[in-house]
Amino acid sequence: MNFIPYGKQWIDEDDIKAVVEVLQSDYLTTGPKIAEFESSLKKVTGAKNALAISNGTAALHCAINILDLKEGDEVITSPITFAASANSSLYYGVKPIFADIDMNTYNINPEQVEKKITELTKAIVAVDFTGQPCDYDSLRKIADKHNLVLIADAAHSLGATYKGKRVGEIADITTMSFHPVKLITSGEGGAILTNNDNFHKKAELFRSHGITRNKELMIDKEAGDWYYEMISLGYNYRLTDIQCALGISQLNKLKKFLARRREIAKKYDEAFSKLDYVITPKQLDGTNSAWHLYILKFKLKELGKTRREIFDFLKSKNVGVNVHYIPVYKLPYYQKLGYKDFQCPNAEEYYETAITIPLFPKMTDEEVAYVIEQVKKVDEV
Repeated sequence: MNFIPYGKQWIDEDDIKAVVEVLQSDYLTTGPKIAEFESSLKKVTGAKNALAISNGTAALHCAINILDLKEGDEVITSPITFAASANSSLYYGVKPIFADIDMNTYNINPEQVEKKITELTKAIVAVDFTGQPCDYDSLRKIADKHNLVLIADAAHSLGATYKGKRVGEIADITTMSFHPVKLITSGEGGAILTNNDNFHKKAELFRSHGITRNKELMIDKEAGDWYYEMISLGYNYRLTDIQCALGISQLNKLKKFLARRREIAKKYDEAFSKLDYVITPKQLDGTNSAWHLYILKFKLKELGKTRREIFDFLKSKNVGVNVHYIPVYKLPYYQKLGYKDFQCPNAEEYYETAITIPLFPKMTDEEVAYVIEQVKKVDEV
């Protein structure tokens, strides 16, 4: 069997044609495909406003910028996430505070969030880890009680639903990523979704250097069409028409992609639930995961093996395993910032035993069966 990565994009002739059409057009960037992609995102997610942005990290950076936080403020997030979920706060001197995870869903535990709130807390960045939406009813109650902004880091959960609502229409601000291993891809790329018009206007400025031609926002409202004003400090976080064309084409296939991911996850559940040395992923009632990742927790004591031994065995069999994620506060940079004595016991126990196995829409049934076969051999290593 050839090497099977843990995740991989699926690009077809329609995608290639869409990109080529833009390459042959008058606009490679800041053209009509941007608005078209944003319109498609609104239809898919139910969000009132959508803003295409250069990548998922830029979307998180923008989300924190929108809130006008000051140095010393605090934002609560999950330790089991990619570093960008917390780094976006550090850019402004805002302190990330990590609340432990729920051991069933691996998402941030609302009870732990409540315990970490202080007078300095301004927002919650909830991460839809693996594609499963967080417990948003509980998080919304906490956010409203303490007057906090609820941000959904939905890099993993495009197309997922929570109690009948689509990810994108639940939180105050939702950020997305379109990296090649995600639910759809635009190469690199991301988005900011919000029902708050003021947040959306701030995000638009932030994406393009803080520069505007909107007469309503400018000081000189009588200037000619050539005129523009910089009214805030922003970045160049624009997404190109080339990338948006790919994103539009990919969004057209999202339902197919999600159906295949869910089909594979079901096959895995059926196969691995019969093994006494692994713990399969559990789903929160009322959620329908996008299944960006499929993670097994191994009972290492029962197996008499280390996670490294299992990982290396599967990799030697061309199964592209990975580990998502090292608790963010354990990373060297965060240790230098003073997180040395910080502990989230559930996150640390999860990390020591978790392995991500391949799951992506283009996987063949043969590849799925092969991955199952190799995991079943782990106890023989």
